[in-house]
Amino acid sequence: MTDAFEALAGLDRVVHEPARLALLTALSACRSADFVSLQRLTGLTKGNLSTHLSKLEEAGLVEIEKQFIGKKPNTLVRLTPEGRTAIEQHWQALERLHRDAQRWQSVDGRQ
Repeated sequence: MTDAFEALAGLDRVVHEPARLALLTALSACRSADFVSLQRLTGLTKGNLSTHLSKLEEAGLVEIEKQFIGKKPNTLVRLTPEGRTAIEQHWQALERLHRDAQRWQSVDGRQ
């Protein structure tokens, strides 16, 4: 296996899963976001979003705070320091893979 494919295989699957990658990327751009905003942004169903957030919380990448505003429940989600590091490292790894891929040549030597 080449180094590039080893790098691909080594990506953190908790972070790399598309819905979770979208969630972590969105959260990296703000202090916190509420459940409804994340649902609108990602287009995930309530159940799907809840499942992905639980997975991220179990991995220690996000903190979830449930509260009431008046009589309405409100769920706030924020990255943990580990989550911020994980998403930054993930994007750096993808950028390195992209740069490396631009240098690959096809089997017949053409670029």
